[in-house]
Amino acid sequence: MYPLIPGHEIAGVVMEVGKKVNRFKSGDRVGVGCLVNSCQSCESCNNGFENHCNGGIFTYNSIDKDGTVTYGGYTTSVVVHERFVVRFPDSMPLDSSAPLLCAGITVYSPMKYHGLNAPGKHVGVLGLGGLGHVAVKFAKAFGMKVTVISSSPGKKREAMERLDADAFVVSGNGEEMEAARATMDGIINTVSANTPMAPYLALLKPTGKMILVGLPENPLEIPPFSLVVGNRTLAGSNIGGMADTQEMIDLAAKHGVTADIEVIGADYVNTAMERLAKADVRYRFVIDIGNTLQIAAAQ
Repeated sequence: MYPLIPGHEIAGVVMEVGKKVNRFKSGDRVGVGCLVNSCQSCESCNNGFENHCNGGIFTYNSIDKDGTVTYGGYTTSVVVHERFVVRFPDSMPLDSSAPLLCAGITVYSPMKYHGLNAPGKHVGVLGLGGLGHVAVKFAKAFGMKVTVISSSPGKKREAMERLDADAFVVSGNGEEMEAARATMDGIINTVSANTPMAPYLALLKPTGKMILVGLPENPLEIPPFSLVVGNRTLAGSNIGGMADTQEMIDLAAKHGVTADIEVIGADYVNTAMERLAKADVRYRFVIDIGNTLQIAAAQ
């Protein structure tokens, strides 16, 4: 619905609150993720899973309950129901914490609900990008053994030295893949390209789980024996509810988990999109909206 203003990992400061708001006050450091409203009365909402509500209202390009179109974070301000706002602890920087509101909860939630947050367990992270690098950080915060699986051998140093992964497997290297066979309790699959699933499912131990959070364009091809042999599970996960999102932010603050970012001005967005198409960012662009849009408006 044009004009469309995107942006769904928003961090900032509360400017004003409505008379019925009691959780926040002006000056609070807060964030807004993928949702700004929901029906707030269905089974999913009542159980804290607003992300599963059939009446969920997204941060941009949705029709809110009052009939207005929602506009996202590429704006100087945004109006949100207090239920869908999270609080940032004072220790967390707003710029590098903002991506956690989508990327962070996207990998945190499946780790929590599929038992991949237990110290000593072995988790594989397939793909080292915007989601993958955060998954590595959370897995290490949980005390897990982490293996990064990537098609890019050049990312080994990044994974091992900067992100403290325990091992690195090049997916195109048959010997490395064979050595890792049946060693992992779970895999967080962040890849959005269509790749064969069988070689990666083979890395799972019996009863192991692969959780899909990437979104390939075409349907997946999954040989049934890849799942049946070893009682393996393939599941999907979609962001998380608001209580889990706040829990994730609080844990991130405790362990110093933030995203690796490059801060840009609003006037750099077109160039940033071109660089994104080339995977030329480590790992998230964050737009300094408050300063750069206001300066442009003043000129």
